[in-house]
Amino acid sequence: MKNYQGKAVVGGIAIGKLCIYRKGEQKVKREKITDTDREAKRYIEAREEASRQLGMLYDKALLEVGEANAAIFQVHQMMLNDGDYNESVENIIRTQSVNAEYAVAATSDNFSQMFAAMDDDYMRERAADVKDISERVLSVLGGRKSGAPDMKEPSIIVADDLAPSETVQLDKDMVLSFVTARGSVNSHTAILARTMGIPALIGTGIPVEQLVDGKTAVVDGFHGVIYIDPDEETLEKMKALQEEDRQRKELLQLLKNKETVTIDGKKIMLYANIGDIKDLALVRQNDAGGIGLFRSEFIYLNHDRYPSEEEQFQIYKTVAETMAGKKVIIRTLDIGADKQCDYFELKPEENPALGYRAIRICLTRPELFKTQLRALFRASGYGNLAIMYPMITSVWEVQKIKEIVEEVKAELSEQGISYGQPQQGIMIETPAAVMISKELAEHVDFFSIGTNDLTQYTLAIDRQNPQLDDFYNPHHPAVLKMIRMVIENAHKAGIWAGICGELGADPELTKEFLAMGIDELSVSPGSILPIRKIILETDIESYKQKMES
Repeated sequence: MKNYQGKAVVGGIAIGKLCIYRKGEQKVKREKITDTDREAKRYIEAREEASRQLGMLYDKALLEVGEANAAIFQVHQMMLNDGDYNESVENIIRTQSVNAEYAVAATSDNFSQMFAAMDDDYMRERAADVKDISERVLSVLGGRKSGAPDMKEPSIIVADDLAPSETVQLDKDMVLSFVTARGSVNSHTAILARTMGIPALIGTGIPVEQLVDGKTAVVDGFHGVIYIDPDEETLEKMKALQEEDRQRKELLQLLKNKETVTIDGKKIMLYANIGDIKDLALVRQNDAGGIGLFRSEFIYLNHDRYPSEEEQFQIYKTVAETMAGKKVIIRTLDIGADKQCDYFELKPEENPALGYRAIRICLTRPELFKTQLRALFRASGYGNLAIMYPMITSVWEVQKIKEIVEEVKAELSEQGISYGQPQQGIMIETPAAVMISKELAEHVDFFSIGTNDLTQYTLAIDRQNPQLDDFYNPHHPAVLKMIRMVIENAHKAGIWAGICGELGADPELTKEFLAMGIDELSVSPGSILPIRKIILETDIESYKQKMES
């Protein structure tokens, strides 16, 4: 038996046979040609076919993993139609009188190396995207089929790495799990895996070339381990863990339609985080009490231009009506840093996480902000909608937001357009906001703590840098003290406080947050029932006494 440790992307246990996926790099020969026009035409036709295939992948992903995750294929189409990329391929064909395959491979190398050398993690990951689209064009030029392995029976896929296009083409009915030797937890492939709910490991360093199809393996998605040829003891242990997980999930289903209240009677608002209206089905399936974080920036990321007020209004109205009176908290535009829209034409920055992003863009581009606010206030008349503003660091920013809101409401009234009176709150995700939370609480209806950025800024650690994973500790005492301070200041001012970051779904901290007095937890839809179970089993006062003794 051999085992390899990696990073777990999705939990769960998978037991089955290995299916080894060795895509390798397509070998390309440099050939001299005389008719460069003909070769350029071959390339253009292959590019168009590759773009058509990506369009089909987008449609497939749209149905299976939602619009936000399917967007990667639209990004690939845009990259394939990028002027610089195409100009490079055609220039190489014409100036060197070489075949289209060689020109595509050379352009792929040049562009992927350029991206790989960039400081920004997000941009470095684009190197894999360039290789992915180039491999697709090369497959078309060579008349080969592009995509995921052709599987005959349900199996565990092992690969050096998987491109997003390969991941989405996997037949979910045939895939028990997938394991890669390389990869990043922030890659699109990892994001797709989480949405698909397939147990997955990345970065295992597993020697793909030495493996053979058909061997039995076990993937432990809880502890990030894959066992090849497991011995009898390990196999039995994993089977027991798998059965335990199945029973646990079955029992959790019994918690649907139950009120989320502690043993000693405190009712907790347990809401879901989503980024797309297609996620509403998951919200209902998991019986969330509301939506604690609707990431409106995905509306912008899914467009190649600024979405209109009417387009946004229809989305917000649909969410509010679908939730039928349950609270829906929509975060205003949080673009910048790792979330970029080309049409915003944001300038490159040395430190984008500390730069021009979120509310800073909205307050300096008020017409853009007012378009979203008009849509939100109009939609608030169709349900229990609340608005939340990200990256707040000062009272001045809140006051400026209020001025713009009053302008929006006055304009709507003047135009005879009806609107509601939504609650307005802010995200607490910087140490500055924590330290002045007492003052901020006097100006808003609620706080929602964004623990991902709060941890990043408190510990001065780039949360997207995999080299710093061992230093990134969201359980750090400083982070927990800040959360406690925010809750206390919120309650002194008579407003409620919640958590919408990753820590909200951390089962090791649920009781601690309840003891701090948290009012709301907003988590991924799949975490609703596990967290509800902990809340139902908690007696807050007994827990406090136990911690103090």
